[in-house]
Amino acid sequence: MQKLYTLLAGMLLFSATAFSQMHVALVGGPHWASVNETNSLSGWDTIKPFYSNRSAFNVGLQGEIPLGPSKRWFFQPGIFYMGKGRKFAQTYDTLQAAISDTLIYKQNFYTNYIDLPLNLAYKLPLGKKTSFILSAGPYIGFFLSGKITNETRAYSNNKFDKEELSVEVGTAENKVKTFDFGVNARAGFDFGKVLITGFISQGLTSFYTASYDGTFRHQVIGASVGFWLNSAEKPAPRDKDKDGIIDAEDACPTIPGTAATHGCPDKDGDGIADATDKCPDVPGLARYNGCPIPDTDKDGVNDEEDKCPTTPGLKKYLGCPIPDTDKDGINDEEDACPQIAGLAEYKGCPAPDKDNDGVLDKDDKCPDVPGLKDNNGCPEIKKEIVEKVNFAARNIFFDMNSDKIQAKSFPSLNEVADLLKQHQELKMDINGYTDNIGAPAYNKVLSQKRAEAVRNYLISKGVSAESLHATGFGQESPIAPNTTPAGKAKNRRVELILDQQ
Repeated sequence: MQKLYTLLAGMLLFSATAFSQMHVALVGGPHWASVNETNSLSGWDTIKPFYSNRSAFNVGLQGEIPLGPSKRWFFQPGIFYMGKGRKFAQTYDTLQAAISDTLIYKQNFYTNYIDLPLNLAYKLPLGKKTSFILSAGPYIGFFLSGKITNETRAYSNNKFDKEELSVEVGTAENKVKTFDFGVNARAGFDFGKVLITGFISQGLTSFYTASYDGTFRHQVIGASVGFWLNSAEKPAPRDKDKDGIIDAEDACPTIPGTAATHGCPDKDGDGIADATDKCPDVPGLARYNGCPIPDTDKDGVNDEEDKCPTTPGLKKYLGCPIPDTDKDGINDEEDACPQIAGLAEYKGCPAPDKDNDGVLDKDDKCPDVPGLKDNNGCPEIKKEIVEKVNFAARNIFFDMNSDKIQAKSFPSLNEVADLLKQHQELKMDINGYTDNIGAPAYNKVLSQKRAEAVRNYLISKGVSAESLHATGFGQESPIAPNTTPAGKAKNRRVELILDQQ
């Protein structure tokens, strides 16, 4: 009884310790035990067949500790009550029975152990909660109790005689050793809460000292059903940088950070990790990559409140400049006529237009005579005069690569001179152009000389020099493609533009 108490105390101690450190299952089931005996006795081969397995049961606790993060390899220690031993039964024939006065002889050699297996296990996942288990390792057996039962049926009177003896512990003859060492293996399935396994164990040392030379090794084969009693206590999650965010959830596990930035540093405390914060020292917003709301025009009104974010303005106008309702360039606060476009020199009011032709007096070259806006406020130049001047312009010719006017141009130029002398209110711009042959700088000089040659010719014919203005534009502003001879010819030209004083 004392040994049974010792067993229970050991199992409870194991359970209490295991519950706080590992996954623990209550396991039990039937098994069949035998003794693998070898000796040099004469006639052993004829006696050996009369030995048979002992049917027994096993019960105990099996622990499970994961080895590494993969959760496939485990250390599985255990503590089990294990019945071991063997049975012997022989029936003698009539002659033998008469000689020995024994008709039947039976012996049950039962020993009970506390086995401590120390197995390495591998689990192969088969489903969400189902795994195939394979484990193996050594075991240490502690002798707990034992009993030898002898039964004899006499031939002479056909009566049974039964004798029970306790198995003694020691190293002397007919005694069992305290310890039994061996190996064991298990295979089966873990269904999440229930596990079903088959097992086998084989002693490696002789557990019994007989009166003759021999070895006695336990052998057990059986099955068991187990129920997990708890969930394995997970180790405390690692937090290398001690920032309160476990490494598994810490995007920067070696650098202290904040929960808002998943464990990464955030110097300005704006909830955006420094690594992605474009302004790590200034609190900002995620939509601006950690920077403050921008003020593009630097007017002190941030862009989200600024109705004119790219133009400096005033807060009272929601970040826009002082309005200019009439779009005359004078803001309403300084405009005496804010609803009518005007000029700064007139405090935002329109400039006077004496002839009411829509051209302000300051821009009207004919302020007292109604004229055309396109003609600077002057009346339209007669069509026949414009046509004569344009015709003359098309008939001005120069020597090749020269500013010398060809003689065939003189009749047209003479007619232009007469017109200008007759209409002294007119003035004329003489614009020279070239094609794209040659260097642009050279072409510009040549076109200037040609325009001046025309001007000088007209002056020589009595036209006022003040009414003539010559400008060379070189190869600028072509009127035809420079890719053909005809196009280049059109681009080598002098334009005569009439205007009024």
